[in-house]
Amino acid sequence: MSAFPEIKKIRFEGPDSKNPLAFRFYDENEMVEGKSMKDHLRFSVAYWHTMRGSGSDPFGPGTMVRPWDDGSESVENACNRARVAFEFIEKLGAPYYAFHDRDVAPEGSSLSESNKNLDAVAKVLKEEQERTGVKLLWGTANLFSNPRFMHGASTSCNADAFAFAGAQVKKALEVTKELGGENYVFWGGREGYQTLLNTDLKREIDHMGRFMHLAVDYAKKIGFTGQFLIEPKPKEPTKHQYDSDAAACINFLRAYDLTDHFKLNIETNHATLAGHTMAHELEYAGMQGLLGSIDANTGDLMLGWDTDQFPTNVYLATEVMLSLLKYGLSPGGVNFDAKVRRESFEPIDLFYSHIGGMDAFARGLKIAAAIRADGEFDKFLAQRYNSWDEGIGAQIESGQADLAALETYMLEKGEIAPNASGRQEMLEGLFNRYM
Repeated sequence: MSAFPEIKKIRFEGPDSKNPLAFRFYDENEMVEGKSMKDHLRFSVAYWHTMRGSGSDPFGPGTMVRPWDDGSESVENACNRARVAFEFIEKLGAPYYAFHDRDVAPEGSSLSESNKNLDAVAKVLKEEQERTGVKLLWGTANLFSNPRFMHGASTSCNADAFAFAGAQVKKALEVTKELGGENYVFWGGREGYQTLLNTDLKREIDHMGRFMHLAVDYAKKIGFTGQFLIEPKPKEPTKHQYDSDAAACINFLRAYDLTDHFKLNIETNHATLAGHTMAHELEYAGMQGLLGSIDANTGDLMLGWDTDQFPTNVYLATEVMLSLLKYGLSPGGVNFDAKVRRESFEPIDLFYSHIGGMDAFARGLKIAAAIRADGEFDKFLAQRYNSWDEGIGAQIESGQADLAALETYMLEKGEIAPNASGRQEMLEGLFNRYM
């Protein structure tokens, strides 16, 4: 029986369509820079928000109407939920999905029971993948919800918590491999601290580095060839999280010799919580060759916490797509780590929200491609930095000039002349011209 009987497969109807259950800009077959929109964007549905989100918040219980869910933590209900998830994803037309182990299968009274539950649901997931052609973008283990992880998982002061987390990741890796997952994500939800008065900072980060190497070693052992990803976030639930932003994650990966195995999964809402823009985080990861995937959402700057709203801002989507076109994304994707608002409680709102996000990114893709084709920003950058293309600038970049040579150069040249204007306002106006 269909969970969404009134919804047909979402189709592309073009910019003039007034149908809220149709794409106006996302035509998966449209070619942009020699590749289809579908292959550029690699859209993914987040199982935890879409299928497990209840609408609860710190001030009240859930509001969501989900007729297919009986509210129990039974394996039978989890299997039924999985089938509903694939009906939704198939009708939406997204090529991927992503999950945490505890999203798809209930936690048992023991590790062995939890593993058995996960195996049972994974069997249904595999059947549905084969039926629909929808693929797994990435899997991960929830190492933050259970009270055993109150002090962290790999960074816990309790070695037993580290051991349990390792066992849980082992199983999640096996299931991700079985389902053909193209990536595996680590989000350190409680890998951090509240106060240094009770924290051995170095020991905890050393343990986190060891944990990542254990995962790399086991992936090699079982033949999992997917990309490992770390997702930066600065705070919430801990006060200081070790994976605070792209720069901190990259420093960690280099310090523990992990850059050959890991890239970053960047999320918009986490970027703003870190005091950065999404464009900054993408550029920083991209220029280091470590941009792997993104979680597409946005936050509300008036609230200042992780609201995980759907990304419908075309300006933001364009900035994101400029980076993704520049650095590439595969084997990552655009994963909608976003949830409908507490007030948007009907099942149909799941379609409206994803359609809005997909259309925004489709527009952003086309606008970004137009910006790149015109090359106006590239010309400006080339002109602004042209002093580095010859003379003393080229000597500095090539390593031919030492400090003595710089002194000699400046003694002969005298005072420097002001460089060209930054033209920020003009460039912002130019950007708006494409919108």
